[in-house]
Amino acid sequence: MEINGCLDEYEKLVFRMNTPRVVIDNGVYASATIVKVDSARRHGNLLEAVQILTDLNLSIKKAYISSDGRWNMDVFHVTDLDGKKLNDQSVLSFIEQSIEMVYYGQNIEVNGLTVLELTGRDRVGLLSEVFAVLSDLDCDVVDAKVWTHNGRIAAIIYVKDCNSGSPIQDSQKIARIEARLKNLLKDGNDIRSAARTCVSMAVTHTERRLHQLMFEDRDYDRKPGFQTKQEDKTSFVTVQNWAERSYSVVNVQCKDRIKLLFDVVCTLTDMDYVVFHATINTPAEQAYLEFYIRHKDGSPINSEAERQRVIQCLQAAVERRGSKGVRLELRHPDKQGLLAEVTRTFRENGVNVTRAEISTKGGTATNIFYVTDAKGEAAGHKLIESVREKIGFECLRVKEEMATRLHPKKKEEKQHTLTSLGSLVWRNLFSFGLVKSYS
Repeated sequence: MEINGCLDEYEKLVFRMNTPRVVIDNGVYASATIVKVDSARRHGNLLEAVQILTDLNLSIKKAYISSDGRWNMDVFHVTDLDGKKLNDQSVLSFIEQSIEMVYYGQNIEVNGLTVLELTGRDRVGLLSEVFAVLSDLDCDVVDAKVWTHNGRIAAIIYVKDCNSGSPIQDSQKIARIEARLKNLLKDGNDIRSAARTCVSMAVTHTERRLHQLMFEDRDYDRKPGFQTKQEDKTSFVTVQNWAERSYSVVNVQCKDRIKLLFDVVCTLTDMDYVVFHATINTPAEQAYLEFYIRHKDGSPINSEAERQRVIQCLQAAVERRGSKGVRLELRHPDKQGLLAEVTRTFRENGVNVTRAEISTKGGTATNIFYVTDAKGEAAGHKLIESVREKIGFECLRVKEEMATRLHPKKKEEKQHTLTSLGSLVWRNLFSFGLVKSYS
């Protein structure tokens, strides 16, 4: 233990002596800002850098990742959501300072809130019942994120006591909350359903934790009777081994979208794979991602079963955030039970929530829902307008985002063969001087 402790302290000293060097350049390309991060290699530092960029709603158009010995160099080509370079100096300074700060794996502070974690089998109206229980137990929902995938649901909900405005610390009340929520999620044929509470004042990054919850719930493992329609299959993944260099080469091809790189890197990191080299390119709204990975002990993927599992997990990581359904945006003065009322209206009208983002600031609730009909099909105009009429046309609006991406007019051409060994990544890495012959 003492030896391990000394090694840990030594590595911490090395990291402190080699704080990441962040260089931001707006002069290289007319269409993108370059963010380059040089740092000592540490498991998770790539994820932390990507997390900073995506939390600012920046789009990573290209990226080159390289590791040489104990050092990493990550180069990101980023734009804002309008496809423009970043010219706000305060944003550029924030990126630089934040990447240096999170390098040491700091947790996120939760100011005066209780954190609820839910996983289980999804069904129509479940979210409405969850919010109804919380309202009944005098819990005020301040923020929440809900994902559904492959018939499973994962949610992280931040609440406080309606009466005191403080985090819920009464052990008996916490026990009642858990019992009620577990009863909602209970499935006689499903021993995985669970309801968890966390009253810690620091938690893992919310979206990373959602990936972890769904991974633990094995949402990547499709159950008998649950079929995914061909048009819902949004990703293609291949995994091959390069024996000469002891790498496993992972290729992901899918439609480009915001936070895609975060979702993939998050999954690889939490599966304890280390990314040594990578290239990311997003031409014509398509994304091509290639990663050269090893286990933390330096070995490549070593079995067919493991290879298939990596493929399934990365496909799930891409699909979880898929914007299936119509996007509805609710903006309303916050009040107790608001979410219970809105989602009850959804349920009573046969509208199913497939994803949700809840936030409350300055006494105003700003909520985003992706909804389908009860059968999982696209909700029709009449159904959506009927719900809007009941909730309020001015409060609940339909947001059509990137319709050409969600409903392309032309069928996509036949899937291109995914690039692999000896592909573009190596030409890029060598041309940038990021990979040496012995790496």
